[in-house]
Amino acid sequence: MLSQKEIECLRACNECASACLQCAIGCLKEDQPKPMVHCISLDLECADICRLAAASIARGGEHMKAICALCAKACESCRAECGKHSMEHCKRCAEACKHCAEACSAMAK
Repeated sequence: MLSQKEIECLRACNECASACLQCAIGCLKEDQPKPMVHCISLDLECADICRLAAASIARGGEHMKAICALCAKACESCRAECGKHSMEHCKRCAEACKHCAEACSAMAK
């Protein structure tokens, strides 16, 4: 049975992965996607790591704390990049990354 903290982090990870994928697609659909390459790259990497963290939490993985620490770091990088852009998908992604980074940091302790 998952604790409330684990449930909240698992949800934050799943929501962040979704927001990151939506952001990557949004960036690709921009008139000039080339300047968004770094954002897209971070979005995709962050989504992958968030899904890994969610899976580790769900199964009570042996390396859950380390994975959550990595997830918090990836989310912070993605948040910082998305925060530089004014598009709505980037703003939503930055907010989801912020929330996930906080939840994962609490799990990593």
